[in-house]
Amino acid sequence: MITLNRRRFAALAVACLTAASAMGASAAELTLKLGHLANEQNSWHKASLKFAEELDRLTEGRIAVEVFPNDSLGREMDLINGMQLGTVEMTITGESLQNWAPMAALLAIPYAYQSLEHMDEVAGGEIGKQIEAQVIERAQVRPIAYFARGPRNLTANHPITSPAELNRMRLRVPNVPLFVDTWTALGAQPTPMAFSEVFTSLQNGTIGGQENPLALIQAASLNEVQSHVNQTEHVRSWIYLTIAEQVWQRLSQEDQAHVLEAARIAQEFEREQFLQDEDAIRADLEAKGMTFVEVDQKAFADGSRDAVIKSVDDSIRPVVEELFNH
Repeated sequence: MITLNRRRFAALAVACLTAASAMGASAAELTLKLGHLANEQNSWHKASLKFAEELDRLTEGRIAVEVFPNDSLGREMDLINGMQLGTVEMTITGESLQNWAPMAALLAIPYAYQSLEHMDEVAGGEIGKQIEAQVIERAQVRPIAYFARGPRNLTANHPITSPAELNRMRLRVPNVPLFVDTWTALGAQPTPMAFSEVFTSLQNGTIGGQENPLALIQAASLNEVQSHVNQTEHVRSWIYLTIAEQVWQRLSQEDQAHVLEAARIAQEFEREQFLQDEDAIRADLEAKGMTFVEVDQKAFADGSRDAVIKSVDDSIRPVVEELFNH
C-alpha cells in the first residue's frame, strides 16, 4: 500500500490534469490560438473563453480554442501580422486595422456615437458591414463578432463641465493624431505619452489629466492621483473578435456556421459582462474617493466636430459627417 503525502498527492493531481488537457488538445482536429491584450478580469477575455467553450460544444471537440490574454502571444500588431502570415489564427482588434483598411478608423471617432444603442445600430448595420468587408479584403482578417468598449472619460483633480474649463490643461492622450487634434480644438494642451508613464506624470504634475475608459482608470489605480471623473464619454467604440481569413477559408461551411454561432453567443455574453463591469467599476472608484461629474457633452461634441471631420481620411469623411448629423 502506497501512502501519499499532501505534496505528492498535489503533484500527482497536477500531472493528471496536464495529461488530460494534453489528451483533450490532441483529440481536436484543429486548434485555434486566440491572443489578445486584455487581462483575465476583462469582459473580452471572459467572452473569449465563452467562445472557446461554445465552439468546443458545437463541434463536439473537433475545434479547440486556446486563449492567451495579457499580450502573452504577442502585441496587437504582431498578432494581425501573424494572422496574415499563418502563424496565429485569432485575435481581438479594432481601429489598428485602419493601417490596412481606412474604414476601421470609424470604430473610434470622437463623438460619432451618441449612445451605446447608436453604436450598436452602426456596428450591426450597413456601415458595419462595409467596414467588415474592407477589413476582410485588405487586412485578410475576418470580424466574426464585436465587443463594446467603455466610453473614454476625462480625469482631473477638479470638475470640468465644459470645454471652456479645460483652460489649456496639459492632458495625456495616446499617440493618435485624431485625439491630439480633437483636444487641441477643445482648448486643452494634449500631450502624447506612453500609458506606462501616466501615473508618475500625474503624480509629479507634469500633466494635469488623462482620458481613458473606467476599466483602465481602475486597473492603473489612477484614483490615487486623480480625484474627478468628468463624464465626457468622448469616444464610444467597439472592437472585433477576428479570425484569419486563410483559416476561415479552410473551414467547411458547417464549421463556419459553428464559428459564427459561437461568436454570436460570445458577443451576447460579453455585452452582459460589460454592463455589469461598468457599474461595478464605477462603484469601486467612487468607494475609493473619486467624484463623477456630469458634463455638457453637446458643448464638447460641437467644439470637436470640425477638427474631427478635418482629421479623418478623405475616404471616410462623408460617413463621419453623416454620423455627426445623426
